[in-house]
Amino acid sequence: MSSAIGLADEEAVKELLQGTILGLWEIVNNLTRLRPSRHERYRVTIFGSARAVEGTFVYEEARRIARALTELGCDIITGGGPGLMRAANKGASEAQAGQGRSVGIRINLPFEQESNAFVTQLYEHRTFFTRLHHFVLASDAFIVAPGGIGTVLEAMMVWQLLQVGHIAATPLIFVGRMWTALVEWARAYMLDARLNLASAADLSIPHCVATGDEALALIRVDHRRWVGAETHGGQLHDPRI
Repeated sequence: MSSAIGLADEEAVKELLQGTILGLWEIVNNLTRLRPSRHERYRVTIFGSARAVEGTFVYEEARRIARALTELGCDIITGGGPGLMRAANKGASEAQAGQGRSVGIRINLPFEQESNAFVTQLYEHRTFFTRLHHFVLASDAFIVAPGGIGTVLEAMMVWQLLQVGHIAATPLIFVGRMWTALVEWARAYMLDARLNLASAADLSIPHCVATGDEALALIRVDHRRWVGAETHGGQLHDPRI
């Protein structure tokens, strides 16, 4: 008996497509279970505004911190675009650190057509879903600089994955007053006993710091842990989604 489905049979076509899409998602879910137990170099993702302008304080700080991290022996990952992404990739390119990589993980948008000139390794995604997933798989630590809605999306996703244990031993560092205010807002509303929306432990996950130097100090501590695990032949637990 033929299993062919005529295109005129709309219900059968719809059912076939739905089943096929669900099957593809199952394949994707299985593939995402494959991951390296350890990267060759410690990787720091820096999230931040695409609108920051060269010469401003926040731009030059992102550039300086990325340069210092690269000199420490880290690879730098950004969204590969303009603003603070460009600043961080530029800082990485300025470091005297041998084989350090300046990585960009881009999203195709009509108003951001080109990656910045300082990316040495580029990946492109068509959806925010796959791009955000790539950031998580690729990173050993996250620094969140001032940014807009896109930066909030990135920060909140990492925060939730740490909350539910899909990633572990991965610093999430919020830099600046806007993020401190966000965490304070979350504490005021989510820890309200009348609502009980989160636990105090959930809201202690991000490290809130005021300066780039404080963020750099936290990364240095975790980088030493990471190097120590390699020196002693240890395997880092990395249960990434």
